[in-house]
Amino acid sequence: MMTTSTDVPAARAAELDAVDPLRPYRDLFIGADDPSVPAYLDGNSLGRPTKASAERIGVFVTQSWGGRLIRGWDEEWYDLPITIGDTLARVALGAAAGQTTIGDSTTVLLYKLARGALALRPDRPEIVVDRDNFPTDRYVLEAVAGELGLTLRWIESDTRGGVTVDDLKSVVSERTALVVLSHVAYRSGYLVDAAGAARVTHDAGALLLLDLCHSVGSVPLELDTWGVDLAVGCTYKYLNGGPGSPAFAYVRADHQQDFVQPIWGWMGRDNPFAMEQGYRPAPGIRRVISGTPSVLGMIALQDTLALLDEVGMDAVRAKSIALTEYALDLVREFLVPLGAEIGSPEDSAERGGHVIIDHPRFQTVVERLWTKGVIPDFRAPQGLRLGLSPLSTSFCEVCAGILAIRDELTD
Repeated sequence: MMTTSTDVPAARAAELDAVDPLRPYRDLFIGADDPSVPAYLDGNSLGRPTKASAERIGVFVTQSWGGRLIRGWDEEWYDLPITIGDTLARVALGAAAGQTTIGDSTTVLLYKLARGALALRPDRPEIVVDRDNFPTDRYVLEAVAGELGLTLRWIESDTRGGVTVDDLKSVVSERTALVVLSHVAYRSGYLVDAAGAARVTHDAGALLLLDLCHSVGSVPLELDTWGVDLAVGCTYKYLNGGPGSPAFAYVRADHQQDFVQPIWGWMGRDNPFAMEQGYRPAPGIRRVISGTPSVLGMIALQDTLALLDEVGMDAVRAKSIALTEYALDLVREFLVPLGAEIGSPEDSAERGGHVIIDHPRFQTVVERLWTKGVIPDFRAPQGLRLGLSPLSTSFCEVCAGILAIRDELTD
């Protein structure tokens, strides 16, 4: 029998899956073996749901919500933003308890943390951010700077790399109040040296706020050890919380006493059920909360945190590196000869959990791939992004996806 150009890479992918220590966890996700979706390569935009979460949500609706009704607030729900935040901190953030809460969207929490941080440095007129940061980060900071009459100092970062420590040294000064960086760049996947960024920022007397949306659940984090001051991130990517699941905020313990965020709501007030006149922030991390938290939105998050706790972030990172290295090997073999270019760092130590490749035809290619159940995503101007979620993505999926891209480019 003749061997085709597809047989050899497919056989190699099957071999890698067979020896993958995390392979059994893929069976815990809904749709992981759906033949109509042969390659889901967008886990860094929306993670697959777990089977346990589907059951947990059903039980919550029928028993907790339907059975306990408003009593649920006293019995569990009121504390969920903090209790789940503590679990997230321990399992995935490298942070001690009492510094993390769940709630709101990433955009709202970024605004809260930025405003609260700037109030801690009232005599400093500048915010540092890079031009290739995620649009929400840039837009929120433009709005904040406009509100407060501050200046944005833009870093002209490499779109195929990211912000380096040397980049920061060139712009951070005694005028800097706040530095805002994405730990993993949303486009290139560049992994920022967070500890180095914190040192440069603190040497200038400023504060560091990290966006963890593209790293939490994929890259091991050590927020306390690194000296990060504040952090924000979403839960619907590698944490599989579901579409629009609430974001999280981290405020370092030694900032909390003086930290005041600008959206004052009753759930973030000291002794909220007293309904007293005037706002007085709650002690600790609860002061970041504003209104009633989305209890239903936090349900699915718990199952992925349990899996990460069982597996350990080092094993997750090892699988992530293996997936992205394998993807890049296939890209070099099958796509670079067709005019594609790698837009991510090729050194795994400088790369998070996704890779991006560039080609002028990729926008239309992605549209056609989606109709066939091969699902990467597109990032302008010509980037096709492969988001490889370590617990739910197989090597066979990666292989099938890249061979499908090859076929579209040669069609």
